[in-house]
Amino acid sequence: MLVFYGLVFVVFKRKKIIVDSFKQIIMKNSILLFAIAFWSFIFHSTSLSAQENRPVLDIMLNNYKYPYEVKYFSFNSQGEDLKMGYMDVAATDNPNGEVVVLLHGKNFNGAYWRELIAALNKDGYRVIVPDQVGFGKSSKPVGYQFSFQQLALNTKMLLEELNVEKINLLGHSMGGMLATRFALMYPEMCKKLILENPIGLEDWKTVASYTSIDQHYQNELKATYESTREYQNTFYYDKKWKENYDEWVYLLTGWVKSPDYPQVAMVNAKTADMIFTQPVVYEFKDLNVPTLLIIGTRDRTAIGKNTVKDPVVRESMGQYQLLGKKTQKLIKGSELVELDDVGHLPHIETFDRFIVPLKAFLKK
Repeated sequence: MLVFYGLVFVVFKRKKIIVDSFKQIIMKNSILLFAIAFWSFIFHSTSLSAQENRPVLDIMLNNYKYPYEVKYFSFNSQGEDLKMGYMDVAATDNPNGEVVVLLHGKNFNGAYWRELIAALNKDGYRVIVPDQVGFGKSSKPVGYQFSFQQLALNTKMLLEELNVEKINLLGHSMGGMLATRFALMYPEMCKKLILENPIGLEDWKTVASYTSIDQHYQNELKATYESTREYQNTFYYDKKWKENYDEWVYLLTGWVKSPDYPQVAMVNAKTADMIFTQPVVYEFKDLNVPTLLIIGTRDRTAIGKNTVKDPVVRESMGQYQLLGKKTQKLIKGSELVELDDVGHLPHIETFDRFIVPLKAFLKK
């Protein structure tokens, strides 16, 4: 009997030790989770506060300074007098006679190329960076018929104004779609084509529902720093936000409190429609320019993804670890550099890994 009670005592004592240990683990993890949540809240609140303390931007970004001098190309298009802001930055050391043109994405403008401009200048390249009509420091015509062909023609007219005949063309995101269209229309001008996480590697309208320009406009009117940051954090950076990314959110939302913001909202709505309805994926096979694809494989950008009801189809969209390989097979003689664990903006997220293959390709 004494042995029995002794065994019972030992079992209960061990059970108590296990329960106490489990409680300690829960308490420690709870403290850790609370700390993570607390500091995440503090960081986000600090970022938001910093944004709110910055000036409201006018819709031509006249009160925002770009990294290099901005010049303007004035021209008439579709019956309107327009101007394109652009940076034309000469090589700082030993000019090599080569020109690189950088085309921005939809949610960006020429300012986000600053680090790349400096690196290319140092290697002897002249770098030309236009803000497309509807973006950045360029005109925002609400009655404009936006098309990739029109934007390509506008870019060509700018280059002709600058007496530039041959270029190395690099496009990111929407700029990749535009660069593709430019190379298809003016192959004689393109020495090399570089596509950095271009969108349009799949035809979203075959699976996603159409969103009207009117609905896009209403969505744009609701844009805030918080909603834009959350979108970019989710789809561009895989929830790995860094403080320096805030600058690009500010440039996209710093004008939402401007009385002229509805003008920007309508232009944004029209360019969103352009991207969705004017695919280039079917013409990759027609490119006849040496091409390099630089793909961050963690990217999950897919236009209209939120309208797809079938979860299997929805999750199949924007799989850049597959889309890069598929696109390389479509573009004759193209090269593919995949950057593992990198999202939509390789030149922002991991510049050192981005610049090495770019420089090597340009020097070939």
